[in-house]
Amino acid sequence: MATKLYVGNMSYDTTEDQIRTLFAQAGEIAEIAFIMDRDTGRPKGFGFVTMKTEEESKEAIKRFNGFTLDNRALTVNEAKPREERSSNSGFGSRNGGGRGRF
Repeated sequence: MATKLYVGNMSYDTTEDQIRTLFAQAGEIAEIAFIMDRDTGRPKGFGFVTMKTEEESKEAIKRFNGFTLDNRALTVNEAKPREERSSNSGFGSRNGGGRGRF
């Protein structure tokens, strides 16, 4: 079963090809997704690599968590599901953040 990995602390200069070449050393890659800043179009410094099997994912974590690429120590771990954000966070909400209203 494919396992998605979070890859963080990447240099803004790191390319998808560099990540593909690196992670291919641990096994077969199903997908790579770099997260881009929507305003600038530049990478945000993190992304996701989906390995084909759980064993390959574990090998990638073991090999590359802390691995230095482009003078940055990569953070590699199993990706966690994205947390839901509430639409009423309290700050800047329509009711003034709840302060002074009872």
